[in-house]
Amino acid sequence: MAKRIALVEDEPILQQNYSMALKKAGYEVMIYGTKKEATTAFSTRLPDLVLLDIGLGDDSEAGFEVCRNLRQQSSQLPIIFLTALDSDFDIISGLRLGADDYLTKDISMPHLLARISALFRRLDSINSPGSGNSVQTVGDLEIDNERLALTWKGAPVDLTVSEFWIVNALAQKPGHVKNRDQLMQAVKAVVDDSTITSHIKRIRQKFQRIDREFDSIETVYGMGYRWNHR
Repeated sequence: MAKRIALVEDEPILQQNYSMALKKAGYEVMIYGTKKEATTAFSTRLPDLVLLDIGLGDDSEAGFEVCRNLRQQSSQLPIIFLTALDSDFDIISGLRLGADDYLTKDISMPHLLARISALFRRLDSINSPGSGNSVQTVGDLEIDNERLALTWKGAPVDLTVSEFWIVNALAQKPGHVKNRDQLMQAVKAVVDDSTITSHIKRIRQKFQRIDREFDSIETVYGMGYRWNHR
């Protein structure tokens, strides 16, 4: 069965261009031009992935609200911001709301399709046969690789798919520094330094909601990040 992609975009020409390319790649596409249309549709049924613009009609931040609502419905639904806005503020805002990726509209179609495919490959790992040893424990951290879920001191940490793989990569070898390229490989996507930085910041915030003293993710300036197991 074809994966269902929701395109939330208000420009008719872009709706047509993206829709044609996605359908040609084998995806089923639903198009929503307003926040209300998208929110109403998502309250009934979630797609398999969402491509989301920020400004919709006269509402310059509609996409942020749609993203926020989607994350309340599902922590693992892949969400990609696809927008003309390229400021650091907008990128960080989008990732803080839980988007898995943030792309600008000058991205090539093959590159966009590659990023979509990478997100679907990661989700497919949920349904992969278990190895019989899918749960790993690193101090107070417990990682369930089959369900792409983890807990900290017994409490579940509500991570996106991208965030899960970053934590998983860091925790596999506590004390070892992972540079940004290695974390990109773990996420299975090509993202820039600011995207990784924003993901790390959001991950820390999620752990700190559970444990205010959380400090297991250390920034090693000029090198990357490491998981400290104390």
